[in-house]
Amino acid sequence: MPYREPDLDRVFQALSDGTRRAIVARLVRGPASVKQLSEPFAMSLPSVMQHLQVLESCGLVSSEKAGRVRTCRIDTGMLRAAENWLAGQRTIWESRLDRLGEVLTQAPEAPSSDTASGTASSGSAQPRRTSRSRSHITEKEK
Repeated sequence: MPYREPDLDRVFQALSDGTRRAIVARLVRGPASVKQLSEPFAMSLPSVMQHLQVLESCGLVSSEKAGRVRTCRIDTGMLRAAENWLAGQRTIWESRLDRLGEVLTQAPEAPSSDTASGTASSGSAQPRRTSRSRSHITEKEK
């Protein structure tokens, strides 16, 4: 099932935060309670809940409450959609870089900087003056 771009935008926005990426990484290993998810972080439980709400709103995480315990689990659908989009981008850029590599290996050798600037390679050539530097020459120096 193809996902719309706004859905992916929300996923990548949610994953832009390191705390949320750490929560997703933990949930990939299996379901966990909010208390378990909050343990590695030096933040309040309400702050962790806000991060979880962001992850739930974009479809990366789902939760259920049983009594006083809220258990969260990863929802792989949106994670797979983001992974598929990234894989497509990787394929495009690898192809472009391969073509660039082919062009660079087939290109003739570039001229050296001495011949490109029109100076001799003897090392004794003086740099040419530009029109700007000539304008600073006074009448006495001429």
